[in-house]
Amino acid sequence: MQLSFLTIVLTASALAPAVACGGGGDGETATVGRVIDGDTIELTDGRRVRYLMVDTPESTTETECYGPEAKDFNVALVDGKTVTLTFDVEREDQFDRLLAYVSVDGVEINPVIVERGYGCVLHIPPNGDDRAAEFDELELRARTLGRGLWTACDPRPC
Repeated sequence: MQLSFLTIVLTASALAPAVACGGGGDGETATVGRVIDGDTIELTDGRRVRYLMVDTPESTTETECYGPEAKDFNVALVDGKTVTLTFDVEREDQFDRLLAYVSVDGVEINPVIVERGYGCVLHIPPNGDDRAAEFDELELRARTLGRGLWTACDPRPC
């Protein structure tokens, strides 16, 4: 399924109240060199970015239910695009990946992935403490509406 970025942004515009609020800290602009999977990207300078508050099914080391779909969705959203990274309390994880909320053209990708059912909430404090309820609500909505992995996978990968 090929989705244009414009289609995704227009569809996501209904999420404006949830998507508009970003994480704390300073932002940085960069270009996406490639998409690793549904919740990780590599910038053109080689740094990897792990999305805050999101966990998608695996599609790299193993293929879990809805992993390829999550990766394809992420590709449609960010591949080759200029993104804004917004950081929270901790900027890197134990694998030296940047931890960030990722936005394209003012639309924050992290909540869109959860709301559309391509991933689940992964809250690792202290990052996301101020946004946990927002993301939990988006996951509940996706689950209730049977979006994405919430209908496609049994057992659910996250």
